[in-house]
Amino acid sequence: MAKANPFSDKKPESVSRRDFFRVAATYGMSSTMLAATALGSFTLPQLAQAAEATANRRNKKEAKHTLKFGASGFNENNLLIERAGCLDFARDIEDRTDGEIRVEFIGDNQICGQLDCVKKTQQGIIEMFTASTQNSAGAAPYLNVLDYAYMFPTRASQYHFLYHPDSQRLLRDPLKKKHGLQFLFSHCELRGLQMGLGWKDKPLITDIDVLKGTKNRVTGTQLGRIAMQLLELNPVPIAWSETLDGLKSGLIDGAETWAGAVGYANMSPVISQSVDLRLFCGTEATMMDAKVFDSMSPALQEAVMESAYLTQVKIQAAQEAALVNTVGATVPSLPGTLFAQHGVRVAPLSDEVRAKAERICAPEFNPEPWVEWRERLDKWAGGIDTYTEIHKIAREIPLDTLAENVEPRRWWKNA
Repeated sequence: MAKANPFSDKKPESVSRRDFFRVAATYGMSSTMLAATALGSFTLPQLAQAAEATANRRNKKEAKHTLKFGASGFNENNLLIERAGCLDFARDIEDRTDGEIRVEFIGDNQICGQLDCVKKTQQGIIEMFTASTQNSAGAAPYLNVLDYAYMFPTRASQYHFLYHPDSQRLLRDPLKKKHGLQFLFSHCELRGLQMGLGWKDKPLITDIDVLKGTKNRVTGTQLGRIAMQLLELNPVPIAWSETLDGLKSGLIDGAETWAGAVGYANMSPVISQSVDLRLFCGTEATMMDAKVFDSMSPALQEAVMESAYLTQVKIQAAQEAALVNTVGATVPSLPGTLFAQHGVRVAPLSDEVRAKAERICAPEFNPEPWVEWRERLDKWAGGIDTYTEIHKIAREIPLDTLAENVEPRRWWKNA
């Protein structure tokens, strides 16, 4: 006899966070989140029914590997704003391996945050995580290799690099050897300045000179700080969880981050101008404990890589759509987007203005401030000139290539 659904007598109405967690307590957080993202919109009885079905399917056989997946501030709602791919990967790897790999997703900063997810993975507390590579660079400094100023001219160039076979020797292999992390996939944006409400009534920013002397939040990336210092942007290290309060209080003028992050972190109400500086990478990446990956059978390792590839492809398309249709990172922002609702103006900047910034801070034009870190990163990579090689790959595709048109490739097959 089928077990009665304890939520079936609830009226069809929007599901509160309290009710969501009640369902999660009954059927498991991962099953509930997977059900919620598959449904899109739902009533409480629909969510409970889908969560029960999902839990039954996921638990029909004993898993060989159960992966605790810490995902900083992400939940079933904001994963539809910034498409980081967490639940897409979980769903696909469980289906692909017929439950031999099970993923227990733990988001909303419940087990780790932006700065310590990487540490908890390295310590074996969790098996995989999603956080920005920039925030993770504090504990895994080789991730700075992505953060040379203006190494990537476009989002398309970022995706092109992540799919490139040479991303193995330039990013993935050194990261695994140095920090014990298996890099799986990432969303791609480029970082700009998100200015607080003090800039609401000021003219739209059109030149970097206007920003000189402002105080701006910076992430854990050491290379990012070099670029900001060269542009006189006064980098202030503030934890991601404290950035919202810093913008509200006026402690900082702006935050160095990307448009999608403004949307998913509910920062739109305290941002007035989103300055498209494209200074360096904004990559919300998912990585796995390399020891756990290496402990799997060859067939399961291949399944992980195939699921990572499929997730990367999905992110590439979904994130580009979300920037336009959900976040509103266009000029003008589409009606109904987060930027339109909260009056955030996009300051697009001209190619000439960004070229001006590049001449000031990029290693190609101003090499001296980068020498120490370049030597360190190159040594960790086995003597490779990391900046020159990644810079070259990033320019293999035409500058006007749309990010959604970058050809996906299985990067590990030809490495």
